[in-house]
Amino acid sequence: MDILTQPVASLHGVGAQTANRLQKLGIRSVQDLLFHLPHRYEDRTRVYPIAAVSAGMNVLVCGKVEFTELLPGGRKTLVCKISDATGAIFLRFFHFSAAQSQQLKADTWLSVFAEVRYGFAGLEMVHPDYKVIAHPDAAVTDTCLTAVYPLTEGLSQNLLRKVVRQALQACGQLTDWLPEKLLRQFNFPSLVVALQTLHAPDESLTMNALQDGSFPALKRLAFEELLTHHLSLKTLKYQAKTWPAPVFADHHDLGFQSLAKQFLQALPFQLTGAQHRVIAEIAADCCKPYPMLRLVQGDVGSGKTIVAAHTALLAINAGYQVAIMAPTELLAEQHFRNFSSWFADFSVQIGSLTGQLKGKARSELLQQLADGSLAIVIGTHALFQEQVQFQRLGLVVIDEQHRFGVNQRLALREKAQVAGIRPHQLVMTATPIPRTLAMLNYADLDISIIDELPPGRKPIVTSVIPAERRDAVIERINAWVAKTRQAYWVCTLIEESEQLQCEAAEKTAEKLVLALPDVRIGLLHGRMKPSDKDAIMQAFKNRQLDLLVATTVIEVGVDVPNAGLMIIENPERLGLAQLHQLRGRVGRGSDDSYCLLMYQSPLSDTARQRLGILRDSNDGFVIAEKDLELRGPGEVMGTRQTGLMRFKIADLSRDQALLEDIQQISDDFFAHYGSAIPPLCQRWLGESVNYSEV
Repeated sequence: MDILTQPVASLHGVGAQTANRLQKLGIRSVQDLLFHLPHRYEDRTRVYPIAAVSAGMNVLVCGKVEFTELLPGGRKTLVCKISDATGAIFLRFFHFSAAQSQQLKADTWLSVFAEVRYGFAGLEMVHPDYKVIAHPDAAVTDTCLTAVYPLTEGLSQNLLRKVVRQALQACGQLTDWLPEKLLRQFNFPSLVVALQTLHAPDESLTMNALQDGSFPALKRLAFEELLTHHLSLKTLKYQAKTWPAPVFADHHDLGFQSLAKQFLQALPFQLTGAQHRVIAEIAADCCKPYPMLRLVQGDVGSGKTIVAAHTALLAINAGYQVAIMAPTELLAEQHFRNFSSWFADFSVQIGSLTGQLKGKARSELLQQLADGSLAIVIGTHALFQEQVQFQRLGLVVIDEQHRFGVNQRLALREKAQVAGIRPHQLVMTATPIPRTLAMLNYADLDISIIDELPPGRKPIVTSVIPAERRDAVIERINAWVAKTRQAYWVCTLIEESEQLQCEAAEKTAEKLVLALPDVRIGLLHGRMKPSDKDAIMQAFKNRQLDLLVATTVIEVGVDVPNAGLMIIENPERLGLAQLHQLRGRVGRGSDDSYCLLMYQSPLSDTARQRLGILRDSNDGFVIAEKDLELRGPGEVMGTRQTGLMRFKIADLSRDQALLEDIQQISDDFFAHYGSAIPPLCQRWLGESVNYSEV
């Protein structure tokens, strides 16, 4: 049996309990141990003079015990003062044995390693690693940096180091799936050398090289992991071409052309060139016998929803049903109203399925979906409940897809497999995704970009102002409402609590009601009942309210052309992409629109820089790229989103430069090294490769 595939329990010192704990870290086999890399290193290669250390340093010092004292109190503490020729430092122990306090007697020499902190009496080390030594020259230093591994409860560094050392003996049996030509091109070490170097680095490895990712061993492994993620998604893209899908009529078909012409002429607006181009790309996909998997990116207000409606027309014309999924009831409701108005002359039955729909009305709608009489259903995640069955689902449209988890999106698509076909899938987002991230997270999708705003739209004038000018801002609302225009006042997230956010919005609304007695003010937040939210939104749309005080619940898709002023409180708490989305609620008509970013002083340099980017640009793609530079990918994509890739070794903030070549190299792999792709995916993704099939 291959030692690399053997369970960790086969290693010396790993019992059933330890094996269970290792499993929590994703370590099941000996090979998994090799790819469980240190997340930092400790430098025990030299002894520091005590006078040279400062708070925050992890150091090895050597000193003679001056005294040891047991401090009284509810929790006894053992404190020990040691000194060398240059100075003194305290050691503090909260957990200790009688033998330990005996051991630390005056005049004993100790070699001590720990982080230096500020304590009551000066610098101290809390619960340090220490050894009793005969004299200062007997301090044992390591020849290389000491690995510090990610742990879980019940595992110690010493145990993990011991089992990794055993695993490294089998390292030579690993197959290197990266071709020699590629290693030479990038000056990468072999897989075995890279792993041995990172687990037991020699003195040439510096902390800086690790942090900035310039160390060749780290670079090579990060590159292999990023490449594998890309290859796994590209594999899915190729696999998709083997699945059967409904063939919609070619958009050049005369019957469909006349229908589409009628549909577009009835609209109260003209489509842009970019919308026509994307519609043509989608139509070309939908007349192929395998499923379309296309992501449509378009800045806020670029008109993605009408593109989805035109695609729905293609499906309905071919006799198929359409499911449209939105992340919030507010947005689902808005899509339902828009689609109902656009399809009013086409005798197309449209239904709305959200958590609000109950009882008889719900049963009737489910029956209409099952018997095929309902052509379009628009809803939230309620669409993927088990009892929802379609007769002939041919198209799935997912709006703001990055808010849905992988399994949810998969469940919806599988609804169509009852009929032995997979539906075409159109995914839309108004969050511009930087090119490098799109390449990594959406390599299984074809990407279309609507890069043109409807004619007559003016750029939103954005100002950055301190909260001290709040009274002037409130006065501005009075003047704005006097011109019969409407405004938003957005209260941003407080910590991570929706409850606190809603309370902040409620208090703000109360204060504004007192400050603006002649202004009709509404309140909208996430903890309101869906029916109440909808009533407030409708009142705002119908101009029965002048000012809407809201939380970030209005970030997605709310469309009120007469609202041309937005005040965002504490914008420094939000990411640029989210601020840009919020700002996109104004500027939806042909009049001038304004956004005031009202921050709390003092601003950090990064916050000042970020708000400056928003003030100077209305282009979501420019903003997304800058946001990526400043805050890293986890923040840009939203770290809490399910379905996003998690990496063992690669760090997208640090390793972005590696992505530049991955597209080209993955094409090369499919052309020349296809047999290496499955074992690479197994090595890096294991079982999770099935889940990325979205």
